[in-house]
Amino acid sequence: MSTEAELRWRPAPLVYMLATSAAVALVLAVMLSRWQLVVFAAPMLGVLATAPAQLARTRIRVDGAGVLRCFESEEVVLAATAFVEQGHALLRCKPQPARGLDTRVEEAVDSGATPAGLRLALSTARWGRYPVTMRVSALSPAGLAVAAVHLPAGEVYVYPIADPQSMRLPRTEFPERIGTHLTHRHGPGVEYADIRVYSAGDQLRTVNWPVSARRGRLFVTERLTNRAADVVVLVDTSQQAPGPASESIELSVRGAAQVAQSALRAGDRTAVVCLGGGAPRYLRADIGRRQFYRLIDTVLDAGDEHISTSGSLAPRPAVPLGAVVVAFSTLLDTQFALALIDLRKRGHVVVVVDVLRGAPFRDGLNSTLARMWQLERATMYRDMGTVGVDIVAWPEGTRLDQVMRLIPDRRRVVRVRR
Repeated sequence: MSTEAELRWRPAPLVYMLATSAAVALVLAVMLSRWQLVVFAAPMLGVLATAPAQLARTRIRVDGAGVLRCFESEEVVLAATAFVEQGHALLRCKPQPARGLDTRVEEAVDSGATPAGLRLALSTARWGRYPVTMRVSALSPAGLAVAAVHLPAGEVYVYPIADPQSMRLPRTEFPERIGTHLTHRHGPGVEYADIRVYSAGDQLRTVNWPVSARRGRLFVTERLTNRAADVVVLVDTSQQAPGPASESIELSVRGAAQVAQSALRAGDRTAVVCLGGGAPRYLRADIGRRQFYRLIDTVLDAGDEHISTSGSLAPRPAVPLGAVVVAFSTLLDTQFALALIDLRKRGHVVVVVDVLRGAPFRDGLNSTLARMWQLERATMYRDMGTVGVDIVAWPEGTRLDQVMRLIPDRRRVVRVRR
């Protein structure tokens, strides 16, 4: 990562000191009629006369580490170096404080025979995107001009630490792909299902020889097959009112990371869709450990592997046919609720985790208003349930895997609408 900038020189404190001293000497020379004071001020005036000639065009370049990635509470080292591309100057670097990012200078080099540089140790206790900015101060070779510029030295992407607990997915028809989720279909697998009479085309390795010997005819053992799922994490990024509603984004990001981590560990294809304020975006479904980092980058609106979109509905390329959609939202935005209903109409299984704990008001409500708010939320849960969108609350002090067990255990038939 390289950034160039042109310095804008301004007089250094030495210029003001020389000008003040020369002016005082000249005034005293006139008042006291002392020619010696004029001789004393002459060298200073000569130096001041050369000051405009030293304000030559100067360009500098800062080479940083680019993008660094780490998890919460981890420490990463960022090295940045400042060069003079055109002109002459003495450089000095200093890190600028960033909110929420702990910065410690491990090594600092002022420019002389070598370029100026910094070696920083960075750490933070909260996920997010943290730009690292460096203040480069420049001094002209004669010391009569100074300049300062703020240039980016890199960016730190801090990923949330996800709970290692596995998530329970709703029961539905999984795609015809071998995976780890046990189904009620008979086919290749290890779990016992039933025994039936041998028919033409059955493989000999499925023959149950002890039963066949007792019955006097061939019988085969049927087993339950294991399938893989397509999981889509839907994150509500709508603008929220200050207070509990805006603080719920913390739960949304951590919940999305936990669901994605659990699905990828099970070998399921996982995608993410961010709808709401800002720039709606999504990442196509894929498997593998690298997909987890791509998913979090999409949630943080970092990197360049996700696809930007428009509108308030989830794009069809982002949600594979028959996918299980797990959404995290405060359910205060009507457009996001319409997106959930649209996904259900397409035939997807939709589960919503309500990350709003209590009322979305900073000031507390009296008992009557609090009860009315609870009834309103319960009515919304019921109305969404009638269209097939199940909602579960995420109360404080409860793990997400425990919350997911509260999903109604009913058989869901996926009707694909093209």
